[in-house]
Amino acid sequence: MINRRYILNSAAASAALAALPLTATAQAKKDSVVLAMALEPPGLDPTAGAASAIAEIVQYNLFETLTKINSDGTVSPLLAESWEVSPDLKTYTFKLRKGVKFQNGEAFNASSVKFSFERAGAEKSTNKDKRTFASMDSVAVIDEHTVVILNKSLDPDFLFLMGQATAIIVEPKSVDSNATRPVGTGPYQLAAWNKGSSVTLAKWEGYRSAASIKMRRVTFRFISDPAAQVAALLAGDVDAFPRVTPRSVPQFKTNARFQVLVSGSRAKTILAINNKKKPLDDVRVRRAIAAAIDRQAVIEGAGDGYGAPIGSHYVPGAFGYVDTTGINPFNIEKAKALLAEAGIKTPLELSLKLPPPPYARQGGEVIAAQLAKIGIVAKIENVEWAQWLSGTYTNKNYDLTIISHVEPFDLGNFAKTGYYWGYESPQFNALFDKIQNAPRAADRAKLLGDAQRMLANDSVHAFLYQPQWITVANKNLKGLWKNMPIFVNDLATLSWS
Repeated sequence: MINRRYILNSAAASAALAALPLTATAQAKKDSVVLAMALEPPGLDPTAGAASAIAEIVQYNLFETLTKINSDGTVSPLLAESWEVSPDLKTYTFKLRKGVKFQNGEAFNASSVKFSFERAGAEKSTNKDKRTFASMDSVAVIDEHTVVILNKSLDPDFLFLMGQATAIIVEPKSVDSNATRPVGTGPYQLAAWNKGSSVTLAKWEGYRSAASIKMRRVTFRFISDPAAQVAALLAGDVDAFPRVTPRSVPQFKTNARFQVLVSGSRAKTILAINNKKKPLDDVRVRRAIAAAIDRQAVIEGAGDGYGAPIGSHYVPGAFGYVDTTGINPFNIEKAKALLAEAGIKTPLELSLKLPPPPYARQGGEVIAAQLAKIGIVAKIENVEWAQWLSGTYTNKNYDLTIISHVEPFDLGNFAKTGYYWGYESPQFNALFDKIQNAPRAADRAKLLGDAQRMLANDSVHAFLYQPQWITVANKNLKGLWKNMPIFVNDLATLSWS
């Protein structure tokens, strides 16, 4: 800070003073970056909440996992240096990286892996992937740097799952405060959290390869309003906005200051239906809702054309995908007939809860207009993210809601008892168990197709589209993920050119 009491008499000194802020800013830019997100996470512990916004900040940055999922969907070593898999695909022997410390000084070792996974699968666990960890028959410490996991059943995606945010390795003494004071093994530490505004991370100099980390300070700003997202980028207040509103794309594509990355995804945007609520517990009513929706119109309205229609909870490009969009096609007359067959007298009023992301708010307007054509009055209620998590997800207080499920391998959610959409099918549960225990890829692919068709025929939801995510960033920022198999902002890869 320059002391205003100093008087600079020479022209040269005045010129030097005028140049100082620009020089300082340019220098700071080389090792700091500001990213933006549409949603603020409710906490910073991904083992304690379902919000994908948690992982967007902490995964691979504050917390680490045994494996790392890369932008192309491949899996590579992270806290585990290597692994061996038994012939029956049930036993995994992980060799752990040596010399790793947690940010509170405690050592990372096989015991911390055992603690983390047994905690994640425990009866009182709040981990949204509890099923994965509860399916571990044992987690055995062989020595300080070797751990053996024996699964009750085979899971062909196990190594991928071990790289997701729910599989972070935690330090036992810190677990109760990780939501607000996270302690991990990653390259960054929490520097500040200004609730409602931003989270700032600072490079941890104790990281095992700190010299390779270019960004010393990273700030995440929370901007849910689409117009404000665009304004922040244009003003230079934000250096990169992963998953920005698609409506911003045209003006940035023609602006030489920016780069625009269009990313594929494994996300599923759905009109989720509360299967426990009457009359939505009647499959004919759910099929009527699905038939009333023109998916392509929703893609245009919610995602500005960036997306592909889906007919089940699975996306093109994923292993075992089958096209199920023909099972519940757009057909207004069929939708009306299904409601009549179910004995529904119209108008039928249903709540439509919409969280803040533009795809939900914009898509909700389109869907409400479409449902009105068959006599369903969708009463739109815009809710904040915390309200959606507590009211819709946790307390199941809704009829309809629009949400993107971003996890690549989440068909297992339909086999979860008490999950927020209330679908309970012994037939699907049996089918999913077969998928999990099919050692041959060809058998697994066929069963996955059967599962997709079952969910479509049961019209668990009105399945809408596979979104494409847009990242707009300063053209000089390097290392951003082009594709997003999971929602991650991998800060260790970022640098300025």
